[in-house]
Amino acid sequence: MDGAKLDGKTVAEHIVDFLERRDVRHVFGLCGHTNIAVLAALAESPIEFVTVRHEQIASHAADAYARVRGRASVVLSHLSPGLTNCATGVANAALDCVPMVVIAGDIPTHYYGKHPHQEVNLHADAAQWEIYRPFVKRAWRVDRADLMAEILEKAFHLAESGQPGPVLVNVPMDIFSEVIPSETFDRVARNTRALKKPAIDEDTAREIVEALAMAENPVAYVGGGILLSGASDELCAFVDHMGLPVAHSLMGKGALRDDHPLVMGMTGFWGTSLVNRSCLTADTIFAVGTRFKEADCSSWYPGYTFNIGGETDTTRVIHIDIEPQEIGRNYPTEIGVVADAKTALRVLIRVAKEMYPDGFARAEKKAEIARFRAAFKDSNRDMAESDAFPMMPERILADARKALPEDAIITTDVGWNKNGVGQQFDILTPGSILTPGGFATMGFGPPGAIGAKLAAPDRVVISLVGDGGFGQNPSMLATAVERDLAIVWLVMNNNAFGTIAGLQKAHYGLTYGTTFPGSPDAPTNGLGYAEIARAYGADGVRISSAQDLLPALKAAIASGKPTVLDVPMINNPTPTTGHWNILDIYSPDRDAGHVST
Repeated sequence: MDGAKLDGKTVAEHIVDFLERRDVRHVFGLCGHTNIAVLAALAESPIEFVTVRHEQIASHAADAYARVRGRASVVLSHLSPGLTNCATGVANAALDCVPMVVIAGDIPTHYYGKHPHQEVNLHADAAQWEIYRPFVKRAWRVDRADLMAEILEKAFHLAESGQPGPVLVNVPMDIFSEVIPSETFDRVARNTRALKKPAIDEDTAREIVEALAMAENPVAYVGGGILLSGASDELCAFVDHMGLPVAHSLMGKGALRDDHPLVMGMTGFWGTSLVNRSCLTADTIFAVGTRFKEADCSSWYPGYTFNIGGETDTTRVIHIDIEPQEIGRNYPTEIGVVADAKTALRVLIRVAKEMYPDGFARAEKKAEIARFRAAFKDSNRDMAESDAFPMMPERILADARKALPEDAIITTDVGWNKNGVGQQFDILTPGSILTPGGFATMGFGPPGAIGAKLAAPDRVVISLVGDGGFGQNPSMLATAVERDLAIVWLVMNNNAFGTIAGLQKAHYGLTYGTTFPGSPDAPTNGLGYAEIARAYGADGVRISSAQDLLPALKAAIASGKPTVLDVPMINNPTPTTGHWNILDIYSPDRDAGHVST
């Protein structure tokens, strides 16, 4: 051993020690010549390195892992192609405000500008880290080994504080191998692990509570910030006391149990008539942890979901969010509060009980919600119980709900498995639905299930995914099999990029480039997803009738093995009462949406 090595540790070894002190249990990634020093240090650590076959799998898995565990996940990436492969999953996490620390290797510092193997320097030298600048909260290039401890500490604090999100720590490979004393890492070890989050002051809390108490038709509109803050219990206590009917964004799905008597459902394009109508007629919108994003707000067109900001509008908006830029971004706000959802709701509950100890019942609204739920369920009954094959998507979701325990973790992708789940699938444990919202990334769900299972090994994990999404990165099965992860991937196979095929069919009368050859119900045509699963060493089952799905799903869950269920499905559109601006762009002179293909 080199004499210098006896006097200290390499930066890579210090990094692993730092991660251990932060209770990091898994690191997701893929090897490369720039990061093997870190892998060598991890080999001697209790931290498990979750190796994958494609870096996008690593970043999606780390995304879901962070959502379930409630703290920043860690991704280890190679330079250039590794970093760009990883980028989609990191951007997905960024748009959904998921905390993540990406540690990436880079070329040696003494080769900057020389265009060594795999360097990206067509227009700038030593600028690989800038690839991530548009979507991470911050990107650091580590230029000196003695700065690593300070940068790592800042990286975790920034990823987990304020509006959470990913950060990048870009490290030249020679710095990973540099031997340094421990002083800088010892100093940050004495620092706080988590920053205190901003709350709400007493006077503002009283102003909000009084405004809601005086409102005739108030609506609580909640987003993913509730789940990121872990504020479901506080939200439940506050809306129960104030009698507030609850609407939610796509990312707010599961903020409260869907069978809660005040939950109306998801707003916007795929929202139901009850929730969109209630938001339209609300005189006060109490928004917490939401961005008022396009699909959730029917492209912000008045008359579909919200009537806010027009000349004759009298709706007042109260908006609480951890990020100041979200307040007033899309709708004018009367009371805007920068605060963490959990800490703010705690104050609001206490103040509400002091000001109005008897609370508010709003029995008529609860009754309206109950009647609508019953009618909506009855209107879907024929499809949810249909024996048609290929299967109706409503039947697939209904059978999945029957088979799953209440606390099962569900990862979705895009298409029916996201939009239909948001509209029709009851989530009964807050935080148990993991969806790609802002980026709507096809391919998130299958690797996301890996991260979810590693974060919660004792819970049932299922990925509801279309055949298009499953085909993005099927090599995630290798990681699942190698780690013996009991995950079920239910492939809703309509032999198409179904949502886009339905959109193209409605507006252009064809499905060019949006459907796949063959037919999902013909075993000799199309891809054999069950066969692909078996080739990787997982169990694979192809469903051949509607009656087969429920017992097959129960058996897959009971088996404790990674299992793919290939379920042929009719490509019906998800029903909608909202609006989407793209419909006007494609067909400005006629009323067209999505159709079956």
